[in-house]
Amino acid sequence: MAPAITLAADAPELSAANTGFMLICSALVMLMTPGLAFFYGGMVRVKSTLNMLMMSFISLGIVTILWVLYGFSMAFGTDSGSIIGWNSDWLGLSNIGLTELWDGYTIPIFVFMVFQLMFAIITPALISGALADRVKFSAWALFVALWATVVYFPVAHWVWGAGGWAFELGVIDFAGGTAVHINAGAAALGVILVIGKRVGFKKDPMRPHSLPLVMLGAGLLWFGWFGFNAGSWLGNDDGVGALMFVNTQIATAAAMLAWLIYEKIRHGAFTTLGAASGAVAGLVAITPAGGAVSPVGAIAVGAIAGLLCAMAVGLKYKLGYDDSLDVVGVHLVGGVVGSLLIGFFASGKGQSDVAGLFYGGGLTQFWKQCAGVFAVLAYSLVVSALLAFILDKTIGMRVSEDEEVAGIDQAEHAETAYDFSGAGGGAAARTAAPAPVADAASKKVDA
Repeated sequence: MAPAITLAADAPELSAANTGFMLICSALVMLMTPGLAFFYGGMVRVKSTLNMLMMSFISLGIVTILWVLYGFSMAFGTDSGSIIGWNSDWLGLSNIGLTELWDGYTIPIFVFMVFQLMFAIITPALISGALADRVKFSAWALFVALWATVVYFPVAHWVWGAGGWAFELGVIDFAGGTAVHINAGAAALGVILVIGKRVGFKKDPMRPHSLPLVMLGAGLLWFGWFGFNAGSWLGNDDGVGALMFVNTQIATAAAMLAWLIYEKIRHGAFTTLGAASGAVAGLVAITPAGGAVSPVGAIAVGAIAGLLCAMAVGLKYKLGYDDSLDVVGVHLVGGVVGSLLIGFFASGKGQSDVAGLFYGGGLTQFWKQCAGVFAVLAYSLVVSALLAFILDKTIGMRVSEDEEVAGIDQAEHAETAYDFSGAGGGAAARTAAPAPVADAASKKVDA
């Protein structure tokens, strides 16, 4: 995803095919955020459904505006000290020509910008699943704005920006294992360690209220992920994007099967929640690795991630941190697994000639992957916890205990997800007088 250096004589020309392809991929990645909202929304209890949906949807609004104003400049502008980018001509997307190409590629800057925008949107939305049931919506919205500014934009520059230290070191992250998934998973862990557990954690049943919604969300994520991953090569003139597309399907299938097998052995059943979670774990793990491994390597990456993530989701009960919807167990663990396995399974025949340990390349790439993984993990964990601590001590991060028990949908949005009373889900509908029932209709009901 980073720019290539080209000589003037070799300057690329705009490709209508690649431009159209990337616009479609951008739309697919945008669809992933509503997909995530459904995935998370089905996993919570009824009384938190709308809040969970809104915690994803609000990122579409906040991050879009920040990205236009300064985020794109910070992430992909001229490097400063290998830490951050900046280009004043890009503030507010000013002074960018309509056909001005992204450096070294055949697509306009605007197309690259909007593709990367969709990554920036979904990353903070991923964090929200760990905070279900208990966070003020206003505090969450402010956290998204601050976190995107001081965590996501700089980390995106480290990993993908020309001059970023991880990019220059040679850390491989095809589509976001470090910048998206480890970043979000570590942030989730940092925040929940600050704000604490839900009321009734490990005591009250907190089962998903709608597994069909979970499966719908997982299906939308799987579909959109082809744009997320294959599009990250910014074209497909050399077949690497096609390899990533194929490996995305393969690893996701392997992870889903591995999770279900583990679940059957460990708990005695193949669950729909396990199938959905396993698929997402595979998607997460192949995201950094899919351009570097072979299809057989993708099976290994997916299967290992599915097994380890299935094992990891139970750690919250043993260690006592309340990761509501397993963001740490799936995104942090899956991102770490997929990123580190590049050091073993990189074939040297995909996005680069870098070979992993199993292909005769030694452990050099593995140590580079470790540097990228643990630097992003530590930075995101610490800064996210600090942001949550500051917000908690100033405006307060959590709703009151009474509001949490009664339902955060009512407290924060004055709505309910489902109409159980016949009066509608909104505040206005709840205050309206019930409509009179005709005698004939009443008799039919009685009959």
